[in-house]
Amino acid sequence: MELDGRVVVVTGGTRGVGAGIARSFLAAGAEVVVCARRPPEEPVSAGGRRASFAAVDLRDPAAVQDFFGAVAGRYGRLDCLVNNAGGTPYRLLGEGEAERHARVVELNLVAPMTASLAAYPWLREARGSVVMIGSVSGTRPSPGTAAYGAAKAGLENLARSMAVEWAPEVRVNSLVLGMVRTELTHLHYGDEAGVAAVAATVPLGRLAQPSEVGEAAVFLASGRAAYVSGASLLVHGGGERPAFLDAATVNKATANKATVNKATANKATVDKATANKES
Repeated sequence: MELDGRVVVVTGGTRGVGAGIARSFLAAGAEVVVCARRPPEEPVSAGGRRASFAAVDLRDPAAVQDFFGAVAGRYGRLDCLVNNAGGTPYRLLGEGEAERHARVVELNLVAPMTASLAAYPWLREARGSVVMIGSVSGTRPSPGTAAYGAAKAGLENLARSMAVEWAPEVRVNSLVLGMVRTELTHLHYGDEAGVAAVAATVPLGRLAQPSEVGEAAVFLASGRAAYVSGASLLVHGGGERPAFLDAATVNKATANKATVNKATANKATVDKATANKES
């Protein structure tokens, strides 16, 4: 298999997007270690293979250092680190103290940097790679999750700087995610009607599946991406349709006129065909 013999760590890999990423790496043949503060309700597995789990708080540098030392001691190598752990509650800036927002930045930006630095010696030895899991929230306004958006913007810039500093031994890339359907989707978008309404704003007409994010991560970690470093791969279904297109009236009028003209032309063609048949 594509990643036979490779060792991969997926932070926050016990559920949602992280579990989808871990399963994709398992399916590609890699040995996978997932870490989080709490164990999964069920082991993360795919194709009869299972990821191992380690409890670690990524905000504790000493614990993170010990964790990667244990992984290297057990497997003898480390080929890829996927910095997936993160998240945020919905909180407007004015509704929380600076310390609360700072904790969001710590989890989504400082923790991935801490993990990357701890993993670096083994990644360098294996000529491996880092995959940062970013978000479109870092590329556009993010009301209600401003600290999260700022952290994800910083994460993408961090990845590009790391890619330069750590080349050629370690490649570093980012996956910039749009909306993904997980077991927690209802907390963000509501019931099925809400999910469908949100999905309708995406050009591809649906939310991503965790497995699709996983396949993109496997690609960036594989030999097929051997010359890809410092890149940001958009996994967002085409992004978002600009709101002004739906608000504007001139283009709608033009589009409606074009539809009418097309219908008239089609009717004329049918009438002509009917006349010829009758002749």
